[in-house]
Amino acid sequence: MNLSQHFGRRMIAVRHPCHQLGALRHCFMETGGEQLDSGHRSGTMADVAKKIREHVGVEGGYHIIPKSRDGLLKFQPKQGELPNRSMLDSQTTAQVLLETDALLRQRFVYGRGLLRMGRIIEELDLLAVWICHLHIHLPNLPKGVPLPYTFITMLVDHAHFMQDKFIADADVSLSGHVSYTDNNFMEVTAYVRQSGMLLAKGIFVIEARDAINNGPAPVNPLVPANKLEERLHQEAQKRHQERAKALYRLESQQPTKEEQQLMYELFTRTKGDDGPSPSDMTTLPPNSRWMSTWRRRTLMHPFPENRNESNTIFGGFIIRKAIEISYMTASLYSNQRCMIRFIADVTFAHSIPVHSYIKLKAYVVFTHENYIQLLTVVNAIDGNSFTELKCNVLHLTYSCSKAVPEILPRSYHEALWYLTGRRYFNRFRKSVSHDMANGSPPKTDGAKKDNK
Repeated sequence: MNLSQHFGRRMIAVRHPCHQLGALRHCFMETGGEQLDSGHRSGTMADVAKKIREHVGVEGGYHIIPKSRDGLLKFQPKQGELPNRSMLDSQTTAQVLLETDALLRQRFVYGRGLLRMGRIIEELDLLAVWICHLHIHLPNLPKGVPLPYTFITMLVDHAHFMQDKFIADADVSLSGHVSYTDNNFMEVTAYVRQSGMLLAKGIFVIEARDAINNGPAPVNPLVPANKLEERLHQEAQKRHQERAKALYRLESQQPTKEEQQLMYELFTRTKGDDGPSPSDMTTLPPNSRWMSTWRRRTLMHPFPENRNESNTIFGGFIIRKAIEISYMTASLYSNQRCMIRFIADVTFAHSIPVHSYIKLKAYVVFTHENYIQLLTVVNAIDGNSFTELKCNVLHLTYSCSKAVPEILPRSYHEALWYLTGRRYFNRFRKSVSHDMANGSPPKTDGAKKDNK
């Protein structure tokens, strides 16, 4: 059964006015190349969530005061006690059974039948944590003692999506492995496939913390075991070096001379024929919109069901909610249904306690042909003190089936946001040419191992 038969609707194709991206889209669907596969299978994503709880010794159900894990601190190893690990040691695959589980499928689809990419990346974030569990090996940990670690998502470096190629009535396969380690950090590369085709890819940075989440914990060094692992490790090392740069985050960079010229050109386009005057400083060109009028916000109350093992709100849940408000904002802006293509630099500045409120704000900051670039900010309001903290920033790229109106800044502050959006859109185009051309693996490399 195909998707149109299942949901009784006409499929909508997404046009690609940008020929470069259209060509790269085909590369993303190729099934040639090499794939790291250890043969390890972790069952369904429900099994993965259960295994994580068992590994860390967390009791089922919600407890306002969780069981103390202070007694596990004495089992935290020194860095020198940890043996080397390869990528195959952490590589695993898990399933989302959409074909046979109608109730699960209902949680993963929009009203018109498209798969919800927010749900997909939420599951991918959970899998990344499980992959870190598989990577950590403590040879001196007594049998039966829970893992004295806590894992926190610090960053989603970037993620690609081919949303229009997913179908709602076929199983989804999630896989991944640790691709880089540095003291107490691990980079996890994760893939999403359906019917053998690679349809999404994400890079996560996970921090290892001690049993009570009070300080860093060492991780096993990653040593590539073969040529494929060496190549993947070199790519990850380049990403790590970029992240280590002081000006890595694109919004923190000062405007270049080229960008300053662009800002002036935007000003001349919007000052009107007679130039700016005290009563009217700006004039909106045809088929364009002011950035100041295109922002959407909402306030929500998360619940214990949205928490992780540390009794804070699960990072994947936060990303999903940010994707949902950005999707609605992009769709309302374009007056058409949009597809998410790219997320970059999803930061986690503060964890969100389970008793907090979450404020989400989405801004349209840049447009190009049929693409919309959004900046989404997630703040937390503490349910006890009612103080507000900035917790997350996301940069998202959406595509539409038709060209969209141009977004234009009206102030210097908005012009800086416009430049930031333009930088992230250019990063999307650059990243897509690399990940889509080189990131589609199927030949396997590595021996099978027993499922953990």
